[in-house]
Amino acid sequence: CGGSISNSSGMLQSPFYPGSYPNNTDCVWEIQVENNFRVMLTFRDSAMQSGRCQDDLIEVYDGPPHSSPLLGRLCSGSFATYISSSNMMTVRFHSNSRYTFRGFQAHYSSIPADHNTTLLCLPDYMHAVVSRDYLQSQGYSAQMVTLNDNGCTPTFTSREIIFNIPYNGCGTTREENNDTINYSNMIKVTSSGYIIKRKKNLHLHISCKMLQNTWMQIMYVAEDTVDVDESQFGRYDMNITFYNSSSFSQQVHDSPYYIDLNQNLYLQACLHSSDPNLIVFVDTCVASPDPHDFNTVTYDIIKNGCVKDSSYATYYSPYSHFARFKFNAFEFISRHTTVYLRCELLVCQLGDYSSRCYRGCVRRSRRDTSSAEERVDVVVGPLRLREGGAQSRNAG
Repeated sequence: CGGSISNSSGMLQSPFYPGSYPNNTDCVWEIQVENNFRVMLTFRDSAMQSGRCQDDLIEVYDGPPHSSPLLGRLCSGSFATYISSSNMMTVRFHSNSRYTFRGFQAHYSSIPADHNTTLLCLPDYMHAVVSRDYLQSQGYSAQMVTLNDNGCTPTFTSREIIFNIPYNGCGTTREENNDTINYSNMIKVTSSGYIIKRKKNLHLHISCKMLQNTWMQIMYVAEDTVDVDESQFGRYDMNITFYNSSSFSQQVHDSPYYIDLNQNLYLQACLHSSDPNLIVFVDTCVASPDPHDFNTVTYDIIKNGCVKDSSYATYYSPYSHFARFKFNAFEFISRHTTVYLRCELLVCQLGDYSSRCYRGCVRRSRRDTSSAEERVDVVVGPLRLREGGAQSRNAG
């Protein structure tokens, strides 16, 4: 029932299809294909409670569900096809507590997008590419292409003009909305002619938006007869590293990492981004013997910002892109040969004290719409108990 999908093609169906789906179901599938491809979704079967699609229904969104337009809503007898404007589409299936039916089955695949202009939102910069053939077809030359800030010049190849635009330079502007942080810039193609101009100037507006769970990448062309709209989705680059002491000066590179029972474990979460106005917060860390299953056999260290293990503690970090914390190797590891950690990290606006990163422990996790944040899951390990390591060797 739901989940994140990254395959280039596949099948979606309601739970127990073609048997009757259960009551009170709410499934959300997020389909994300390669950059500069689009998602095509075709419904092959649909049998649910009929009417106005208010009880049992399917909703298809053109991107993330909370911030994208609704492409369509269906319940029965519809065999529609939907195509996303980006490399991401969301499908939501909902049933109430009354009747159940066969449900639905749909097939999705990825189709190439227009490659005249492409955009990637990388951790440190926006990577924008404009095709020379496209410019020539519109009556422009590569020498006419500049960034809004003339001091930042592109790289020219035989087929493309390439811009690598940092988030905190080259005239990139930053705007905060309710649940997004938007980085924007503009590539200008200036028409030739000193006294009169026969063509309009071409403006390529590019932006990377940080949303609840993703980066949304947009590129569109204004002030021209041909409009190009490029949207892509990606995610933050984050990692967690073990250190050998509370000074956080020497990383642990061993894998697996052999430890003693009750030994102090020091960890640092690091966000890789060129934007200095972001902060990292450790929301949840869970231990499990299976790196792919953090539900069946688990041990909570911290959950929703609330400390569950008495040995957990945080440390001062000199940079907002780092979060430092520690806990002791616990009895849980003595019953399992290998242990993995999955930590849910939040990225928020630095200094936004209404954001989730500054609120600490919350008893019930809920979506925060008051400020921009992104959730990132990172799995680290394995941890293994050292032979004969019943006593701690740690003096820190």
